[in-house]
Amino acid sequence: MSMKRTHACGELSIKNIGEKAALLGWVHNRRDHGKIIFIDIRDKHGLTQVVFFKNKQAEELRSEYVIGVKGAVQRRPKGTENTKIATGEIELAAEELEIINPSLTPPFELDQMSDVSEEVRLKHRYIDLRRPDIQKKLFLRHKIFKSIRDFLDKEAFTEVETPILTKSTPEGARDFLVPSRLNRGKFFALPQSPQLFKQLLMISGFEKYFQIARCFRDEDLRSDRQPEFTQLDMEMSFVDEEDIFDIVERLIYFVFKETLGISLKIPFPKISYQEAMQKYGTDKPRLSERSEDFEFLWVLNFPLFKYDQEEKQWGMEHHPFTSPDQNDIDLIETSPDKVRSRAYDLVVNGVEIASGSIRIHRRDLQERIFKRIGMDAARAKERFGFLLEAFGYGAPPHGGIAFGLDRLLALMCKVNSIREVIAFPKTQSAYCPMTEAPSSVDDRQLKELGIEIANKKLKK
Repeated sequence: MSMKRTHACGELSIKNIGEKAALLGWVHNRRDHGKIIFIDIRDKHGLTQVVFFKNKQAEELRSEYVIGVKGAVQRRPKGTENTKIATGEIELAAEELEIINPSLTPPFELDQMSDVSEEVRLKHRYIDLRRPDIQKKLFLRHKIFKSIRDFLDKEAFTEVETPILTKSTPEGARDFLVPSRLNRGKFFALPQSPQLFKQLLMISGFEKYFQIARCFRDEDLRSDRQPEFTQLDMEMSFVDEEDIFDIVERLIYFVFKETLGISLKIPFPKISYQEAMQKYGTDKPRLSERSEDFEFLWVLNFPLFKYDQEEKQWGMEHHPFTSPDQNDIDLIETSPDKVRSRAYDLVVNGVEIASGSIRIHRRDLQERIFKRIGMDAARAKERFGFLLEAFGYGAPPHGGIAFGLDRLLALMCKVNSIREVIAFPKTQSAYCPMTEAPSSVDDRQLKELGIEIANKKLKK
């Protein structure tokens, strides 16, 4: 590439008429009018129309060629302006053209996507991601993440990364397991959330922690689920529910104002779990069916326990580290169905986008909860001994919340699937058509790990 860019493709305007400019990008489309050829050149900033007069080299151009073009900025002839794009009043009269890299014919046209299946789009995701409407969603994702970090930094939060290879504690969804080569027969798990580590950080004295964390769950997929997803994880010491509601509401207000220019009404209304179920028949109620506005709602006081009919055993409504309501602690052993939790969900337009709780911070109470859900002392020590031990060294009261950022972004972009706001998503069968993952591995790799596939017919 010999040509150097002077402007982005969405930058030129009538203020630049008469100036020389050099643009680099992709051929978005080409229109041949005999001796005159028009193309739109595209980069992530937008489009600019380029006109070639009697240019043999321009006749070679096809969609998605990577090119450089240099020329003079001129006003478009009257009546040919395009008010739909920022550069629609001008065009570039080409004087030099450099074909940097040709392209095969794309499997679909970026302007005509109505009949293109998701499977084809994901197979060629690197082309699909060139579409401006997809890029806008990912640019918004970047802005949201930046605004989160900006706000929490000003509120004295510290971003701490927690391990990706961790211990399997399968109390919720299924873990993704990773075999250890150095410790034969042992397995890491990919984290379903940083829950235990963020509690340990509170015991360590960090007081205000957050992380934009990658999480993993081996569960059946829907439009709002992926095997790997991103969540905003937050934890604070010496707080109660109202402290968490306050910081979250101000955070959400800031994010929506910074990224969408929308001023939300805070504080958000609150409703108990019991009232939500009685009035709406769901713990994720939508207050107004007719309003596409963002209506946020806190749902409080979930039951601490739920009864598993198959196991004939009491389990947890959320997770076993959720604190019971102080007034209901004496009911843990005798009437678990009546024990309320200090858990809360944040719902917007009938979709849960965040869930959290005040945590247990005393070992004796944590052991009572484990026992109530059928986890004896030996099993509790095996799975959570490190947490129970840490509680013995001065654990402060603490609580937090976690946001499903992919789900929140889908709502902000008003799309039905979180796959539309993730750069490289999996299909609903947890498969990547582009890389063909998951895939089989060779026998040498399995031998190093001490693993043998029981039914080799399953290998593809």
